[in-house]
Amino acid sequence: MKPFNTLAVTAALLAAVGATTAQTQGTVAASSQPAAAASASSAPMVDGEIRKIDKEAAKLTLRHGPLENLGMPSMTMVFRAADPKMLDGLKEGDKVKFTADRVNGAFTVTTLEVVK
Repeated sequence: MKPFNTLAVTAALLAAVGATTAQTQGTVAASSQPAAAASASSAPMVDGEIRKIDKEAAKLTLRHGPLENLGMPSMTMVFRAADPKMLDGLKEGDKVKFTADRVNGAFTVTTLEVVK
C-alpha cells in the first residue's frame, strides 16, 4: 500500500468544497433576484392616502387598499421609501397610487404617484 500525500489530499478536498460553495451561491443568487424583480414589476398600483411623512427617516404612513403581492389586507401602516426623494412635495392627505415590496426585510414603497 502506498502512503498518501496529505498535502495533495487536503488540496483536492478544498478545491471540491470551494467548487460546491460557488455553485450553491450562484444558484441562490440567480434564483432569488429574478423573483424579487418579477414581484416588484408585476405588482399592481394600489390606492392609498398619506397619513404621515417622516423625511428624516425616509418613511411614510399610508392608509392603503389590499397589497396582493404581499398578502396584506387594507390597513394603515408605515413604509420605507425606496428613494427618500420620492417624499419631496408630498403632504398629509394626498391621495396616491403606489407599489410596495419587501426590500431587505422592510416593507418599502417602490413607486409612488400623486393622484390629481
